[in-house]
Amino acid sequence: MKSTELILNSDGSVYHLALKPGEVSDTVITVGDPERVGKVSQLFDSTEIKREKREFVTHTGMYKGKRLTVISTGIGTDNIDIVFNELHSLKQMEGNLGNPYKFIRLGTSGTVRNDVAVDSVLISEAAIGFDGLLHFYEWHEGEKEIDALVKSDSRFEKLPRPYAAFAGSELISKFNTLADTIGVTVTAPGFYAPQGRSVNAPIKVPDFTQLLSQSSLGGKPITNIEMETAGIYGLASLFGHQAISISAILANRSTGEFSQNPEKVVEDMIAEALEIIVTG
Repeated sequence: MKSTELILNSDGSVYHLALKPGEVSDTVITVGDPERVGKVSQLFDSTEIKREKREFVTHTGMYKGKRLTVISTGIGTDNIDIVFNELHSLKQMEGNLGNPYKFIRLGTSGTVRNDVAVDSVLISEAAIGFDGLLHFYEWHEGEKEIDALVKSDSRFEKLPRPYAAFAGSELISKFNTLADTIGVTVTAPGFYAPQGRSVNAPIKVPDFTQLLSQSSLGGKPITNIEMETAGIYGLASLFGHQAISISAILANRSTGEFSQNPEKVVEDMIAEALEIIVTG
């Protein structure tokens, strides 16, 4: 492979994450916010690795006898492309592809449905990506479901063609006790117009969140919208790993309600998820 394809730093670490083989656990918690890494690792019994480069912060340590890594991806699937490719490359460098990663996203999201409560926890069994990342890979899962979605309402024809990706079934079973809702997540390529917010300029589908609330994928209702899950599910599957996305629902786009104590909701979700990781 040309050195311009998989770029390494002078110390042998992967270019963006600055991590070397052996520094990442097989169980990887991903968070968007770099500051949330410390909120997870402060619960560890010990921490052996602390690495930071740009928005990518990584801590690896032990929690109740299990080695865990928590890494920040920043916002968006462009960063997911970097993180997942470089973590998979570390597996290849280790010669350890027989032990695939288990990726657990602990994030936040807003629901588009009246019946999903603010401050609840939602697990995404599938994701619909409007971001386009998987269109650059050989990816064909869920095409029939996406065809049906696009044909269900002419407003979808105004938007980029989405793709579908799915959670790891083992992880859904493992974490289902944490979920108040199991749903289908939309991954958007931005926070404002791509999520139906008309702030500074007109948008193509002004009632985008209402459209989503009335739509389904393979008969399963769309429940929420965020910015990473579809990329996580798609790349994890392509590379032979398992992934699950767990979200604290901090906003209801339909009712206009926002959480009164978002930090506590996220902290409780983290603590419960860690317990399931080590005991489930």
